Amino acid sequence: MGGRVDMYIDIASLYSYIALVQVLKTQDVLKQHSIEVEIHPVLLGAINAGSGNKPPWVLPAKRAYGAHDARRSLRAAGLKNVSPPGDLMEAGKTQIPLRALHYVKKRYSWGTYITTWHYLFHAFWTLHQPPITPEALRKALSDVPSDFSPESSEEKRKLFTASEVEEILRAAASTEYKDVLRQTTETALKLGAFGAPWLWVTNEATKKSEPFFGSDRWNHVYEFLGLPYQNITLLPPGTEKRANPKL
Repeated sequence: MGGRVDMYIDIASLYSYIALVQVLKTQDVLKQHSIEVEIHPVLLGAINAGSGNKPPWVLPAKRAYGAHDARRSLRAAGLKNVSPPGDLMEAGKTQIPLRALHYVKKRYSWGTYITTWHYLFHAFWTLHQPPITPEALRKALSDVPSDFSPESSEEKRKLFTASEVEEILRAAASTEYKDVLRQTTETALKLGAFGAPWLWVTNEATKKSEPFFGSDRWNHVYEFLGLPYQNITLLPPGTEKRANPKL
């Protein structure tokens, strides 16, 4: 057994947020199965442009359906108080925070990296403070708790010092990390990406890789990796309703 999940996501993508939360819930079990998860910041706008795709909200029928699908998906993920921060076309200009995430990924631990992702999603989708300018990103990074949970209002130690925040901002403005973000986005496009989250999954035993799109394909991912999982099962009347199936 064993394998790898490369996940290409953007903070401007609601379903990327949902996919991240799902990974947070299953990462320990995935490790037990020797499945490595790698998260890559990519610019969704550039993926849409490069693949010829369009945001779903620009098509009236998709926009109407999307409201239902988002509500159901958020409920399944256990996410509350989540909604778009106004003009998504403007808020979707996430180059600066994505470059910052690439820097955090390179310089800090996995725990710090994943916590930063989680809080930036929270700032975007719940606080409605998209960290898309240096000033907004400075505030968000300065506010990240060391052990972030959307449900907790308890005051906690900050994840980054003031000097670390400034260093992250300098890196986000550098040519090096502009190039890293561009190259990572180009990699996703070469792997067939037309949206986010885009998953490129490799089965170590078979040496085969396949793409998966969206936050609701985990049963197919587990099947491809040869992992034991519980599928959705319809129960007879009178049976107690069960929690969402997990790996």
